This record gives sequence, structure tokens and C-alpha cells, in this order.
Amino acid sequence: MSKQSFWKRPQAVLLAAAMTLAVGGVGFASASRLGYVHPLLALKLANPDEGPSHTGFAPVVKRVLPAVVNVSSSKVSKVPTEFFGQMPDDPMFRQFFGDGSGNGSGRRNTPRQAPEQREQSLGSGIIMSPDGYILTNNHVVDGASDVRVTLADKREFKAKVVGTDPKSDIAVLKIDATNLPTITVGDSSKVQVGDYALAVGDPFGVGQTVTMGIVSATGRTNLGIEDYEDFIQTDAPINPGNSGGALVNDRGELIGVNTAIIAHGSEGNQGIGFAIPSDMARSVMEEIVQNGKVTRAYLGIVPQDVTPAISQAFNEAVPSGALVGDVSANSPAQRSGLQRGDIIVDLNGKPVADANDLRMKISMATPGTDVNLKVMRNGEAREVTVRLGVLPTTEAAVTPEGGDSNSSSALAGVSVQDLDTGTAHDLGLPASTQGVVVTNVNPTSEAADAGLRKGDVIQEVNRRPVKNASDFERAVRSSNAQPLLLVNRNGSTMYLAV
Repeated sequence: MSKQSFWKRPQAVLLAAAMTLAVGGVGFASASRLGYVHPLLALKLANPDEGPSHTGFAPVVKRVLPAVVNVSSSKVSKVPTEFFGQMPDDPMFRQFFGDGSGNGSGRRNTPRQAPEQREQSLGSGIIMSPDGYILTNNHVVDGASDVRVTLADKREFKAKVVGTDPKSDIAVLKIDATNLPTITVGDSSKVQVGDYALAVGDPFGVGQTVTMGIVSATGRTNLGIEDYEDFIQTDAPINPGNSGGALVNDRGELIGVNTAIIAHGSEGNQGIGFAIPSDMARSVMEEIVQNGKVTRAYLGIVPQDVTPAISQAFNEAVPSGALVGDVSANSPAQRSGLQRGDIIVDLNGKPVADANDLRMKISMATPGTDVNLKVMRNGEAREVTVRLGVLPTTEAAVTPEGGDSNSSSALAGVSVQDLDTGTAHDLGLPASTQGVVVTNVNPTSEAADAGLRKGDVIQEVNRRPVKNASDFERAVRSSNAQPLLLVNRNGSTMYLAV
């Protein structure tokens, strides 16, 4: 007998004895309780005639929930061809996984075609009008080929995307329905830190959920989430699927559209969530419904924050306002007489806090209208009136024509837009840089394989200068050669052959 089995057998005997005693004890206890009757419990029950508690948010939630919906979308994408290029040339392997052609036969097509897969996305939305206009986030429906909305009463509708604004992450949907419950839109400019905040949505697709917190901060910017940022920060738990849902105050009024969280590597909530203010969301939605797109006003400067060091250098007592770092040629700012070094401290009677504040105020203005600026120049206050222009937002996307392998198909999946001074500044380029900025590159495209990236500035196509999106599109369509691009990346130029 081994030493190990010696120790096991006594343990087994002791265990058996203990179980015998335990069973006997149980039997004895059971026998001793036969015929025992519990006395009636003296429970104090609530008065059934009393109304609900008035200290909670149930009445508010009852009004809000019917106006918050589930939004599900799907789109078709291609599996990266790199996966198939790395597969072994084992006929048995390719019999099951295919060769990139989708036929699973083990025979390669020329050229190889990547198989398609359907991606699903879940989010939330807010019913804004009885006739079916719904507000949500752009990233919830971005690129979707099919969008469906499920109401609180479980009715499901196929939704049409009326329009989107990626720069603010707002999208507007429309369903064919009437007499829908709607939300009351509040004034987000009156939101204060410490106010109650309720986040309503469909996190993780589990169903309508309400979480509570407070407003942690307002006017959050420079987070790198969107182009236009003026977020309300809240500690009300926001999780995946809450995107596009409602952030409401303690009266049930919409103060924001839930859009992002900081999770530090986790997919769940960490108590730091962000919502687009209702004032901005409403303005963007109205533009989309009326015009199908958002047209923003244009001033034509590169604004900078006035830091304590800058305010000291400019002999300004308070480090606030927006410093004019550069003025674009032929822009409204130049025509009005604004100069480099001016500090804009007031717009239409309202103080300008910093560069982002000025940018947001201009973006919310109507093109073609006049704005009155109070400017500090060399220590003296000046009044400047500017008639705002239209922000250049021309965008071009290259799509293949006829399926032939010309330059158009080589650049298929590439989207570009005009390069304005603000974007050039964000990319660390001089305001005088000319070209088009790449806004999207399909990861399965030939352009991506050649090394083209989002944020690159294309300055030439086949040695022909490109100044705007129209130039780019014409250059691509008129060339039959393999596209040769001159790209400016982080201030350095390089050639890419696609």
C-alpha cells in the first residue's frame, strides 16, 4: 500500500462515519418536529389604497420610456484578403475554408475575391415627432444597408436613414408610423454640474434600461471622439447599446444624446459617459430634416486657445478668448479685416471662452448671416462684423465603373474632402497646404494595400496637382494609368503607386 492511499483510506472512513452521524441527526431533528405548527406571522402590510412613492423617478421614467427605441442595423463587409493569403495550400484545409472565392473548392480565382460577412450593430434612438422622426448616433447606423426600429410596445419598423452628420455623430431616421409617443426636448444650456441625470436606452440589447447619476461636467472638448465636441459628462452608467439613447433631467426632458464612454480597455461603464447636448442635436436634426445634410458656417481662421503664457505675451489680463493663429485667403475673416494675432473675446454679445467655444458658436450659426465680434488687437478693443460663408465640405468617393481594372477601380473605396485651414491645422500642416484629405479608406481596397491612410493629404494624382475634391475626381476619371499619388503625411511627402 502506498503512502498516498494510506492517507486516503482513513479519510474515507472518517467521512463515512461523519455522514452517518449527520444523517442520524437529521432524522432525529425531523422526528422531533412532527406535529409542530408555526404561529401566524405578524406582518405589517402596506395600505393598498396608498399611492406610489413620490421620492423616486418612476413617474418621470414612465413618461420617457415609450419615446426611447431600440435601433438595430446590419451591413455587409468583406473578410480581409490577407487572411486567405496566409492559409496553407492544403486541399483538405481549403475544402472547408475556401480560397477567398467563396466556393470552398480549393481552386483560386484570379483575382481572388474576399467573401462577404454581415455585421450587426445595436443601439438606441429617441422618437422626436409623432410622425416617426427618430434621433440617434451616426455610428449606430454608419454604412448600414438595413436599419430596423423596435418600439417600447414591441412593434418593429424598417427605418429609412434621412441623413447623417458624422462630424457631430448625429443621424436622423424615419419610420412609417403616426401618433407615436415623443420626448420633451429640454434646454441643455441650462444644465449644471450636480443636476440629476437619467440615461435611458437598450444597453447590450437586453431591453429598455434606466440608470441614474448626476451631471459630472459640461462643455467637455478635445477628447478626439468627434470633430465638434461640447459634451455633457455624466456618471449615470452608459454601456454599449446605449448609444443614441436619451439623457434626461429629473423632469424627463431631453438634455443629451448618449454617445460615448471612457472604459480603459473594458467594454463596460466606468462612470465616465458623454452625451451630445440636446441644443446641438436638435439644431443638427432640423438641418438634416429640412435639407438632407448639415451646412455649417465658415469664418476662415485657425483659432488657438489663449493660455496664460499667451495672454501675458499679448498683455491681456485674463487668459480667455480665441487667438487668431492664421487667416485663410479669400475667406470671410480676411474680407472683414481680421488679422493674425487678434484675440476674439465676444461673439454677438456672448463671451468666447476658448478656441473650441468659438468653433462651436460659428458652427451653430447660419451661413450668410452677419456676426459681431469683439476683438482685442494690440491691447485695444475693436468691433468687427463678419458675414459668414459656407464651410467647404465637398466630398468625393471613388467607385468602380463597369468592373474594369482602370484607375477608378484601383482607388475604389477611397473618400476625400476639401482641405480647409482648420483641418490642415489639426493635421499639423501649414494653412497654405493644398490638396484633399482622405476621410476613409476601405481596408480591403488596393489603396489600403498601397499604404494610403485616413488623414493623408493627396496633393497630386499622376503628377497632376489636386486642389479640391472636384480636381481629385476629374484626375482619377481621366487617367487610364496606374494611379500615382503624391501624399503629404505629417508634413512629409511621398509617392504611392496604387
